[in-house]
Amino acid sequence: MLDTANYKPRLKTQYRETIRSSMREEFGYKNDMQIPRLDKVVLNIGCGAEAVRDSKKAKSAQEDLTSIAGQKALTTTAKKSIAGFRVREDMPLGAKVTLRGDRMYDFLDRLITIAMPRIRDFRGVSGKSFDGRGNYAMGMKEHLVFPEIDFDKVDENWGMDIVITTTAKTDAEAKALLKHFNMPFNS
Repeated sequence: MLDTANYKPRLKTQYRETIRSSMREEFGYKNDMQIPRLDKVVLNIGCGAEAVRDSKKAKSAQEDLTSIAGQKALTTTAKKSIAGFRVREDMPLGAKVTLRGDRMYDFLDRLITIAMPRIRDFRGVSGKSFDGRGNYAMGMKEHLVFPEIDFDKVDENWGMDIVITTTAKTDAEAKALLKHFNMPFNS
């Protein structure tokens, strides 16, 4: 059984012990508070047309996202009615969850070490998906690469958006930080 009182995520310990000092050396920070760190990770599944046809699809996406994140996911709803797409206001269309603290580090560890190597024909993630303010966004075509998802019980294969928010001021600093976490960039 896991001793939760003394548990520290592996990546969080690695950040405190090695990554902060190497980032200070690499960029010449004068103050510890200038060193970039992870702020949050946001996961999102949008069901789209499937949710319009069957309202249980959004519930299924929410349950899958909850099991992946280890934290209850919120159902996302339509803000406006769009008659052409048969969407009504407040209709459930997907799910999202925001991870911070230890759960964020645990998820990132599982993403990098377990889920990404299970992606078919994986050659790394794009190094150009930064927003100019030090945040990184990526998409996955299948949520089945996570070990928490039971392949036999899945009725629908969902795509997934993952946004990693850092306190870095520039994309170069954020990319260096994520490289220290062993993010497999292809460029």
